[in-house]
Amino acid sequence: MKPVYMIVTSWCPHCKRAKAMLQELLEENPAWQELSITLIDEEKDTDQMKPFFNYYYVPTVYVGETKSFEGVPSKELIKEALEQAYQGA
Repeated sequence: MKPVYMIVTSWCPHCKRAKAMLQELLEENPAWQELSITLIDEEKDTDQMKPFFNYYYVPTVYVGETKSFEGVPSKELIKEALEQAYQGA
């Protein structure tokens, strides 16, 4: 398994949707609750931001050190990221 990092801001409507979709997917797939998932607030968690510098939009999701997607989220994109993390791919 690889860790998942979701970079968000408090004011971003797409971030709120992404967090809600993430929660839905975790409820639908209990095995994914074993994943290490870290929500990083771009404005508050500056120390956690250091490894993640190659993005322009929020939300941005990384699986390990690899960017999975950024910008307008969909449930399918988040699902793909969780599947990659769970499989360690």
